[in-house]
Order: sequence, then C-alpha cells, then structure tokens
Amino acid sequence: MISFTSTQLWVHDQDAALDFYTTKIGFVVRSDVTVPEMGNFRWLSVGPAHQPDISIVLMAIPGEPIMDDATRAKVEELTGKGFAGTLFLTSEDVDADYATLVERGVEFIEKPSDQIYGRDSSFRDPSGNHIRLMTAREMG
Repeated sequence: MISFTSTQLWVHDQDAALDFYTTKIGFVVRSDVTVPEMGNFRWLSVGPAHQPDISIVLMAIPGEPIMDDATRAKVEELTGKGFAGTLFLTSEDVDADYATLVERGVEFIEKPSDQIYGRDSSFRDPSGNHIRLMTAREMG
C-alpha cells in the first residue's frame, strides 16, 4: 500500500516561510532539523494540526553541487512568479478563513468567488508560491 505523506515547495527564505505558514496560515511545525554533515542542510516541514500525517517541506533552493547558478536563478525566478507549483488548500468556509487570513496579514490575489467547482480564492507565500483556498462544491 502506498500513502501520501509530504510534498515540497521551494522557498527563498526558510525562516520567512516558517513564520508565514505557522503564524499566518496556522500550520504547525512537523520537523526542523539542520544536518551539519550535509553542509547545514535544513529539513523544515509544516502541516495542518488536524492532519498529522501530511506535511509540506519548505525547501531552500540549493546551490552547487545540486543546482548550478543558472538553474538556481531560474528556479528562484519561477518560484517568485508563482510557477514552481501550486498548493491547494480546502476549507469548510472559505469566506470565514479568508477574513481570518486577511486579518493576519495575508494579501490575496483573488478574493473568494463562486466557480463551477466551488468557492475559490488565491494568495501567495513570501517566496511567491501560488496557494488556492477553496470550499468545494459537490459535483454530480
């Protein structure tokens, strides 16, 4: 049996990402480990408190020997533009969660609106990653 546990987002600054995902979104830290033997590589993950088996790894964009300078620059640029991946979050009440997140300082790109698939909105994290927050509508 195969299960889903984690996904990864590139982030420009792990500390800024940690603050955003915990303070503003309300996630909890799953792990925050620095490995000196791997050049102080930091494994940082967060997730919803009510889903302890799910995590998002907030991965610093690496340099050499993992990525050359040109590749690293492209990944940084694509992340900053919101094109390195999208995080899809669901909510029982997107309008209430929208109000809470705005109160916490999250700047939305799209306010909640009705779509064929549900009520949907979007915002970005400090690195530019695109995040959608929606309440799904039952589809026949």
